[in-house]
Amino acid sequence: MIKFHTIILFLFCLISCKSNNEKNIQPIRPGKNDLVDLNRYLVQKDRERILNYIERKNLEMTESSTGLWYRIKQEGTGKFLTDNDHILMEYDCSLIDGTKCYSSKTMGPKEIILGRSQLEPGLNEGLRMLKQGAEAIFILPPFLAFGLIGDGKKIPSRAVIVYNVNILHAK
Repeated sequence: MIKFHTIILFLFCLISCKSNNEKNIQPIRPGKNDLVDLNRYLVQKDRERILNYIERKNLEMTESSTGLWYRIKQEGTGKFLTDNDHILMEYDCSLIDGTKCYSSKTMGPKEIILGRSQLEPGLNEGLRMLKQGAEAIFILPPFLAFGLIGDGKKIPSRAVIVYNVNILHAK
């Protein structure tokens, strides 16, 4: 009988100790400053990846105030593209490792309404720098492209995207 009571007492102590420990364990939750620091770190690493790509490809690029990198290869004519302009463009979209994602060569020219079509924020910004007939290269860091998620198809999480665009028509 003593053995049975001893086992019950042992189990009770074991369970009590375990539940007390579990109550004291708090999940680690990063504070706002931790998240800001992490975001700054990721943005800096993305910028380094882009600068490395620009150097490897020997490109002359300009960085906008938002972090979009661009080079206008051909100016184009007329007015700059603005919201509600109907645009027909040829494009090549790839990752900075050279992986081709999307292209008008296989999918046909892209027809959009600027400011109303769902485009990456960086591409939306870049197109506003162009006129009809313009050609440009845009390098979009993840926060101006598909961010932490990717597009669920060919563009992975946190990808830097390179667009080569040619504005065929705008009205």
